[in-house]
Amino acid sequence: MSEDKPDKFFFTVSQLIEILKTMPQDLPVLVSGYKNGYENFFHPCVEKMKHEPENTYYDGEFQRADKSEKDSFDAVTLQRVMRYD
Repeated sequence: MSEDKPDKFFFTVSQLIEILKTMPQDLPVLVSGYKNGYENFFHPCVEKMKHEPENTYYDGEFQRADKSEKDSFDAVTLQRVMRYD
């Protein structure tokens, strides 16, 4: 990590581990994505998700679910930061 840009990265490995230790340890982990490259991600959180394997690759195999939706499940999500520059 560059000393001249300490805010370049949102999380270090040790910070992420400490956050994940506070969450239920049996939950799956999902990440947002689309196209190529890598980005920072927001603070991990637990969300209701649903599995939609028939979705196209750019819509993702998993989607956020309403709390009342049947077959929804909890997952830890890592939502990537979207830059619009």
